[in-house]
Amino acid sequence: MRGWGGRGFLLPPYVPGKSLEELEREAGIRDAAKLASNENPLGPSPRALEAAARSLERSHLYPEGSCPDLRRALAERYGLDPGNVFVSNGADNVLALLPLAFVEEGEEVLSAGPTFPVYRRAALLAGGVYREIPLEDFRFPLSSLLRAVGPRTKMVFVCNPNNPTGTWVEGEEVEDFLSRLPSEILAVFDEAYIEYAPPGVSPFPALLRRYPNAISVRTFSKAYGLAGMRVGYALAAEEVVEALDRVRDPFPVSRVAERAALAALEDEEHLGKTLRLNAEAREFLCRELDRRGWRYLPTATNFLLIHLGRPADPIFQGLLRRGVIVRPGTGFGLGGWIRVTLGRREDLERFLRALDAEVGEAR
Repeated sequence: MRGWGGRGFLLPPYVPGKSLEELEREAGIRDAAKLASNENPLGPSPRALEAAARSLERSHLYPEGSCPDLRRALAERYGLDPGNVFVSNGADNVLALLPLAFVEEGEEVLSAGPTFPVYRRAALLAGGVYREIPLEDFRFPLSSLLRAVGPRTKMVFVCNPNNPTGTWVEGEEVEDFLSRLPSEILAVFDEAYIEYAPPGVSPFPALLRRYPNAISVRTFSKAYGLAGMRVGYALAAEEVVEALDRVRDPFPVSRVAERAALAALEDEEHLGKTLRLNAEAREFLCRELDRRGWRYLPTATNFLLIHLGRPADPIFQGLLRRGVIVRPGTGFGLGGWIRVTLGRREDLERFLRALDAEVGEAR
């Protein structure tokens, strides 16, 4: 190292779930079952693919940086004004921009963990101080977060439903939390998996007018199947959106991605198929895990956190050798757990066979 310094050298790199391409390069394994990154096993809406293809002929032209068409469509969907919607390239980018827009050097960003690691990275990159209290019974402890708020706290991240645990807090708990949180503190609710959650989990967007310090962050990557397109958004007060517009990239979302997201938003049939498939996959996997006596956490997402009762990394590596990619809990501080996407039935069956074999060999 040449002594350049900088925050980039102080942060651990974000490690995503292993990709199919990476496994093929490293181990020469083809046709693997990828159950690591909580992607939609149905893929994108056919209407989204058609819209993306049609837009390619204009891909030599810059998109409109503020994504006005998608903002208007989302505003109409949620009964908001377009000024209450911010669009950028993935929910994780929105989450990263929030501390950049609002957190001053040395101010505190608070959350609970284990949770999505982008919160820590975003806070530190903005020059803030990140503090994380423990989850309680694997759920976000909203009352404990309120007690943890200090004089330097500027922002609180709540992942609901939480990644990697899949657990959730109900809308009534969220509203009570907001009613007691000082109004000068921003409350960021990461709702990337909200489409999979039961009704009543999210009180947004209804609460935005009563609590202008509340922000909901959502994505087209999960239930809408556009993870490779990178489209995320925030529902927030106009002042919040205006501040985010000042720190975003000039053209954060490609023309192709915006057209795909607009079409995906309109395809209720495809979303319905996705949610039904997810419910069936959850029922199947939970039933098979119960039959084997494996512990797992209840989930309001499209993944399941499974307790192995032994170090996860050797099991993870063994599953890789058998062509099954899951997410070890080690990176989240959950060394005895693995996170498994609720994917296609055949992929889940393959995972169970591989897990049975690995556990049997470990004994």
